[in-house]
Order: sequence, then structure tokens, then C-alpha cells
Amino acid sequence: MAAGKSLEEKQKIARQRAGELKRSIDDYRQAVEDMPVGFKSWPQIKENQNRIKAFFKATDSDWENWRWQLKNRVSSAEVLQELLPIDKQEYEEIREAGSKYRWAVSPYYLSLIDPDDPDDPVKKQCIPTIHECLDQEGYDDPMGEEFTSPIRAITRRYPDRLIIKVTNQCAMYCRHCQRRRAIGEEDLATPREELKEAINYVRENEEIRDVLLTGGDGLMLDNQTIKWLLEEIGRIDHVEIKRFGSRTLVTMPQRIDDELCRIFSEHLPIYVVTHYNHPLEITPRAREAAFKLARSGVSMGNQAVLLKGVNNDSFVMRKLNQELLKLMIRPYLIFHAKAVKGTSHFRTKVEEGVEIMESLRGHTSGLAIPNYVVNAPFGLGKTPMLPEYLVSMGKDYLQIRTWENKILRYENK
Repeated sequence: MAAGKSLEEKQKIARQRAGELKRSIDDYRQAVEDMPVGFKSWPQIKENQNRIKAFFKATDSDWENWRWQLKNRVSSAEVLQELLPIDKQEYEEIREAGSKYRWAVSPYYLSLIDPDDPDDPVKKQCIPTIHECLDQEGYDDPMGEEFTSPIRAITRRYPDRLIIKVTNQCAMYCRHCQRRRAIGEEDLATPREELKEAINYVRENEEIRDVLLTGGDGLMLDNQTIKWLLEEIGRIDHVEIKRFGSRTLVTMPQRIDDELCRIFSEHLPIYVVTHYNHPLEITPRAREAAFKLARSGVSMGNQAVLLKGVNNDSFVMRKLNQELLKLMIRPYLIFHAKAVKGTSHFRTKVEEGVEIMESLRGHTSGLAIPNYVVNAPFGLGKTPMLPEYLVSMGKDYLQIRTWENKILRYENK
């Protein structure tokens, strides 16, 4: 290709190619102009926070206290109508849906909602709708966790890793939650006796090298219980890493306090798996929490869920993953929404997810490309859904498809 060409000719070809690449991103750059993003929306969010603080008669110090955030979660249509514009019909539908499925949202996460946007992606994730009552599809337990729990508090689906469910509590109850069946009217930490049983199970099964603490939300435990868990698991030689499944960086970043970070720094390696679904959730306050964890030596990865009307858009997902990297959070997985009863209005076709994955490859950093997975029903594990780039194979060559849909012969000798 380059043989016999002068430097000037090569640079001309390079400039033409650069022009093609620049034009190929024009549609994305235009779309981002009108996309709600946490950093861009921060002035409006701060106004929302001031309005919510005034309602609760809260100080700035209260607002930054995660226990205050937890205590003052909004969980009734009566309070919500004081903080968001909802009409009579929506009010009644929230009451009806809330009578069937529990809901609660932290004041911080509530502040991310644009009160003037009827299609706000944050509101869809935290405020119940009548769709939840009308939905007769799906399962209470699509993952079949009752059949993958060898003892209380443990879920085991893979050879070398398992889950310990340490609480049923979350800072906010997602409307698409896969474990909504486990959310009672009372927030309960797993009893110490059951946690000891789980730790003993890990100790007795030497093939377990990776332990995920979740629930609920693994960071809803108090710091001293987290410290005790990490110390106990840390005494098991064959456990290599500890993970926390948590949405608190998204819904209540105040939880990431100095004491928690100090405990984490003393028990590395620790991974925190976050759950951001939309760029609007990535705010300066979320960045502050993420950077505190990063400075403590904690690694972070994000598991998003593909949700209709929230992020089933290639540009939204691209922007989300790019914003995550700015928080030092690596996009890790995109889950296809599970068939949980009451959540079918969030479900997309798998083809949409594959198309989104295809739109990411080549159009953004490799670091910003997670894996798209379908959870095989009833606990049979994550199954990647991938676009096809290998077209065919010959004896000593491949036919490959590039991210620009160019079919090329690739020597394979």
C-alpha cells in the first residue's frame, strides 16, 4: 500500500482518512448536545437538592450524612407529590403499584430527576408505575436462586466463586430489580450466625477464590460489620479477591466515607461493582465518591442493565461508558434485563443489545466496551451475546468483518 509513495502522499492519504473518521462521529456529537448528563445538569440538580433540603429542613451537613439520606428515603406518594410535579392519576398509580411492590428512593437520587421531563431516565428507575401491576409475565425468581443456594445466604453458580447475601437493604429500590421478591417492609441485615455459616462454607471449599458480598447492597452494612467480614474472609488463604456489589455510588454516594475507605485500604485487593445505567447518574458528587475509593486502592467495574426507555440507545450507552471511565470505573457488563415479574416494560429484544455492542466497537475506546450478557435461566450463568466479526475460516486464512463492515481476507498461516 505504501510502497513507492512519498511522505507528502502518505500524509495526504492520512488526512483523507482522518476526515472520514471525523465525519463518522458527527451524529454522536450532535446527539450528546441534547443528552442529559450529570455533569452538565449539575446546576439544575443543585437547585433540586436545595428544594428537597428545604422540605426536610435539612442542613448541608445532614445532606452529606449517609445515615440521614437512608432515614429520609422517600417511599410514599404523599411525600413525593411535595417534591415532584405528579398529577392525580400518577399519584393513584404510584399508590397502587407501591402497595404491591415496595419502593424507596434516597433524597440524593431523587434530586437527579428533572421535574420538567416526563421521560426522565432516573425517574423511570426509582418511581413505581402502573405497568408493574399490569405485568403478568416473568418469574419472581428468574435466576432460580432457591436452587443455587447450598446453604443460607449463599448463591453459587460457578466453580470458583460465589455470592454471600449480606442484607436485603438498598439505598434505593430499582424498579427493575431481580431480587424484588426479597425486599420486605423491613430492612434486615443477614444475621451474624448465617454470615458465619457462609464464611465456613467458603473455608471448607478450597476451590472458591472470589467472594462477592451483595444482597441487597453490600455497602448498606455498617463499617464495623464490613470490617469483620473482610477480616474473616481475609483469613481464608484460598480466597484471592473480595467484591462488593453496590449501587450506593449512584444512589447515595455519601456512603463512601473516610472510615470505609480506610477499612478497604487495609484489606486489598477489593473490587466494587457499581450499577450506573445512564449518564445523568454520573455527577460531580459521584466522582468524588469514586475517586475516594480509587485512592484507597479499590478497583471498580460497572454492571449496567439494558432498560427500554432508559438506555437502549447506542449513543446513550456510549456516553455512559465514556463518563464511567472519567470516574475511573471500567465498564464491565451490560446485562440483558431478566424476566422478573413486574418489569416486562423494561425488557428489550436481545438484538437491540447486540446492535448497541456493534455500535461501540471502533467508535470508542476499547476500555469503554463492556461485555453484553444474557443470564441463562434458573442460575445457569452469564452467556455473552456478541456481534459476528469472524465471517468464515479457510485452511490458512480468515474472512473478517471490521467495525466499518468491511470484509477482508486475513492470512492465518
